[in-house]
Amino acid sequence: MTKQNFLDKYFMISERKSNVKTELGAGLATFMTMSYILIVHPTIMVNAGMPQEQVFTVTALTSCIFTLFMGLYAKLPFALAPAMGSNAFLAFTLVGSGNITWQQGLAMNIISGVVFLIMSLFGFREVIVKFLPKSLKLGIGATVGIFLIELGFKNGNLMKIVNNSITIGDVKSPSAITALFGIAITTILVARKVKCDMLLGIISATLIGIPLGVTKIPASIISLPSNINDIAFKLDFSNIFTIEILPILFVFFVGDFFSTLGTLLGVSEKAGLLDENGDLPDIQKPFIVDALGTVVGAALGTTTITTFVESAAGVGAGGRTGLTSISTGALFFLSLFLSPLALMVPGAATAPTLIIMGILMLSGLKNIEYDDFTESFPVFFMIISTAFTNSIANGVGAGIISYTVIKAGSGKAKEVSLGLYILSAVMVLYFVK
Repeated sequence: MTKQNFLDKYFMISERKSNVKTELGAGLATFMTMSYILIVHPTIMVNAGMPQEQVFTVTALTSCIFTLFMGLYAKLPFALAPAMGSNAFLAFTLVGSGNITWQQGLAMNIISGVVFLIMSLFGFREVIVKFLPKSLKLGIGATVGIFLIELGFKNGNLMKIVNNSITIGDVKSPSAITALFGIAITTILVARKVKCDMLLGIISATLIGIPLGVTKIPASIISLPSNINDIAFKLDFSNIFTIEILPILFVFFVGDFFSTLGTLLGVSEKAGLLDENGDLPDIQKPFIVDALGTVVGAALGTTTITTFVESAAGVGAGGRTGLTSISTGALFFLSLFLSPLALMVPGAATAPTLIIMGILMLSGLKNIEYDDFTESFPVFFMIISTAFTNSIANGVGAGIISYTVIKAGSGKAKEVSLGLYILSAVMVLYFVK
């Protein structure tokens, strides 16, 4: 059997009406669209006290390993990397508030990953799907989006807090000018549906930051990967099995679970991989890859590893098989040697990506039942609570409690599952602790 015939048979390339050249090109499209994570993720995690160079290495390494695993095991055109949202949640809400250390945060991450893995192996995912109402599932994504938008404005010096009030930042400062320039460029690129829009926006803002003194040019652009001794296997499980920690674990788990579910089904539909019932055959395989990614990623020193919706770029370029993921994973491996380029990017240059990613995450709100106040109110109460308390955990807790209360109080108590009543009681204890 020739090499090409082996690839064709193993990845079902002809069966899915594709070819090797198309698959490899699709992998490049996916990588270029999501490669911004190599820049943004280390920039966020340094705020938790983690060394930026080592986080970059782990980001590239885990993205490489589990994207390759997705291609080889699940044989699907999906790429994985640290999730936007959970990284900011850990760095700014948890560690930034002084409640926990990043070592404890990663321990929580690994717990949620293990739960997700067990559920994936034994097919319990349907239980969670039924456990949480659709409106709150949609709202949690938007809640994380609001948090990212606020974070982007802060990093770009576009807002500040004075006497507990939010006001406009110093828009004449070099960092604000850099961020505003990046927002203008990135929004135009996104609107024109240019490939690599986020990455090109970051590059543009980084370049304009050079004459402004915001961007510092490195001595070289290529280097060997940094060791990860300071962040790998540093999990701290002390003081995390308490009632206060439960909603935090819930946020990690729900964010990973439903983000993956939505991405898998949405991108698979675009690729024509769903069956006649709208299901993805062998969906447990990508779930297992995703869950293993979170477990191993947390052990090595990064937050939740998830399937990226940017995989749709590769599908749009014709990718239909795991060979697309193999191509993407190989490019993540090569990026291990380009850390100086990624680490020269200032926070102001990544601010536009945080803001625009956050706005894109609000898209789920279009599916909220606005005619039913008992469905819409808890979602927006959750979002507003997050915005004004600067805490995703507070927002999600407020959303769950308000959903239960408004349903029960309006004569629709039967629409609330027993599990949600129990969780609401736990959330009440979290707030009154």
